[in-house]
Amino acid sequence: MRRTEIKTVLTADFQSENLDQTVLIKGWVRAFRANRFIQLNDGSCFNNIQIVVDFENFDKAILDRIKYHACLSISGKLVESQGAGQAVEVVADQIEILGENNPDDYHLQPKRMTMEYLREKAHFRMRTNTFSAVFRIRHAIAFAVNKYFNDRGYYYMHTPIITGSDAEGAGEMFHVTNLDMENPPRGEDGKIDYGQDFFGKATNLTVSGQLQGEIAALALGKIYTFGPTFRAENSHTPRHLAEFWMIEPEVAFFDIFDNMDLAEDFTKYLINHILDNYPDDLAFLDQRIKDAEKNLSADKRRPMGLIEMLRFVVDNDYERITYSEAIRILKNSKPYKKGKFEFPVEWGTDLQSEHERYLVEKKFKKPVIVRDYPAKIKAFYMRLNEKDENIPGDTVAAMDVLFPYIGEVIGGSQREERLDLLVNKMNEMDIPEEEMWWYLELRKFGGCPHSGFGLGFERIVQFITGMSNIRDVIAFPRTPGNAEF
Repeated sequence: MRRTEIKTVLTADFQSENLDQTVLIKGWVRAFRANRFIQLNDGSCFNNIQIVVDFENFDKAILDRIKYHACLSISGKLVESQGAGQAVEVVADQIEILGENNPDDYHLQPKRMTMEYLREKAHFRMRTNTFSAVFRIRHAIAFAVNKYFNDRGYYYMHTPIITGSDAEGAGEMFHVTNLDMENPPRGEDGKIDYGQDFFGKATNLTVSGQLQGEIAALALGKIYTFGPTFRAENSHTPRHLAEFWMIEPEVAFFDIFDNMDLAEDFTKYLINHILDNYPDDLAFLDQRIKDAEKNLSADKRRPMGLIEMLRFVVDNDYERITYSEAIRILKNSKPYKKGKFEFPVEWGTDLQSEHERYLVEKKFKKPVIVRDYPAKIKAFYMRLNEKDENIPGDTVAAMDVLFPYIGEVIGGSQREERLDLLVNKMNEMDIPEEEMWWYLELRKFGGCPHSGFGLGFERIVQFITGMSNIRDVIAFPRTPGNAEF
């Protein structure tokens, strides 16, 4: 007999055709109550199926070996359930133990465990309700990313993981080399001679596929990248990873306003896809947050429930303001006047999470897109705006998308297509022209206005699942001091 996934067994169509028929299901034990009721889950969906065991029909020695997270193969008759909360159950005829489990040695127990503990046991944590829900949703978001862009005529580009350029100009990169680091070759100046390295130059793991994405966009029109990126930032916050995935569309002939339209439509599409297709996983994660926060004071709870927060995003048009307007709003706010903000609010400084959340949750009560940031706090490739006498400094056509609770989820810009202005900015930031010759030639030969943005994949997964730490939305987190598994 062929195995049927639990997700299929729980559908109305399957039940109508197979009630009182024998089915074969396989999965892991989530619970075994009174030696009579097994809750079995195979990962295909959030819900378990209940197996009814008539212990008189089975050897007690077999039943005694069925423990938490043991793996079973069960055949039996699919019948209408006598209990509440489930339409059908399976009355077991045969039970085969595919994989035993000794609870005395097993790392997981059928009780609440801390996220920190489960990170140390990452090879088992996907078996829990929380992480099975998180990683089903992560898969679904990845699918939705590719479907969104494919259905709109974008081309998926695989940009290099090893690169000789630093897209952000921050210098926090992992070096790639095959030199003998115990005895590397050195030049006359005593410095390591990377000319003898594998690629003939110093190379790094990429922090972004954007610059190479621009090459593709200026030939194919509409492209996106979706791949791993790396940042050697010694940060231990719940918002940072050393290895993460980035989604980066790049579009020829788009200005900053087209870019904002794309960012809003794209993020709403991703969230709606999960709301429409994963209600059980979301309901569980929503209740999990409510249970965890029920004893917290109001100021430490999330501003709204998980599903309510997702609806807050998709049911509202995103407010659009300039950075200068944001600074004026923040300076006129009660938290600012009462000294409640931890970080300063001054034109020329970057907005912090507390400022972003005030704009979203208190002022506008909807997602917000802030554009036209000070040039001095943004990357070299962002397009310089026309000078405004009412603004104290130069601005660039950059934009950030702000969500409730989490703050910034997207950063993007219109790219500087004017060769002379790009060269000037690179010189100001000490970015060698000879290392970026190909990037400059994109402007020199058939350049055009173009725009794009970056969405950290783990950041949007964290928002949609409601997990409080970004390390809990990637299967095997890479952080300072941790490269296990």
